[in-house]
Amino acid sequence: MASRRIHLVRHGEVFNPDGVLYGRLPGYRLSDRGRTMARTAAQAVVASERPVAALYASPLQRAQESAAPFVDAFGLPLHTDERLIEAGNEYEGTTRKPGLHLLRYPSEWRRIHNPFRPSWGEPYREIAERMTAVMRDAWRAEQERGGEGDIVMVSHQSPIWLAHRRVAGEPLFHNPALRRAALSSITSFEYDPAADRLVEVDYQDPAADVPRIDEGAV
Repeated sequence: MASRRIHLVRHGEVFNPDGVLYGRLPGYRLSDRGRTMARTAAQAVVASERPVAALYASPLQRAQESAAPFVDAFGLPLHTDERLIEAGNEYEGTTRKPGLHLLRYPSEWRRIHNPFRPSWGEPYREIAERMTAVMRDAWRAEQERGGEGDIVMVSHQSPIWLAHRRVAGEPLFHNPALRRAALSSITSFEYDPAADRLVEVDYQDPAADVPRIDEGAV
């Protein structure tokens, strides 16, 4: 088992006074609390006294801003990777969250007929595959480069949770309300190259004490 770790960090709270399901929409920045959360996450990694060799982030503004404290703390360039982006969702831009509660609206049946996929957005399988692929690729890139530190990747709740479920061998279908991927949380993995296998080793919620208004769940 390699000693280096891959840390999936969720972004901090977004400034979203209208309660919009922002998804991949541009222009959604961190709130003041979100910036505090992001700094708290970076401080937690610094406090672990584990060296960091590489930083990655989703291209969305909230992830880029959440990665900034890590750039400051470790003095490393930030690599943007599209595979870390938020899940696609047909409801983005609205205040209506997907789910079976929409069955009372016949106009919504086309979107919600298959919650196992889910039919209203990017398939869970595709999200899990792109996330585990970017994790493996980053680990191998650092292996080839001779890097001697951990890898930090700033992403979003659904992709992080689906990476967790894929690595744990759990069914990808799940209740979004039960996701364990709090704002600015850190889900950590190690990679076993002999078995070509990721293993989850830790979960931290360093910003748990920071009040929040927008949980950002999709």
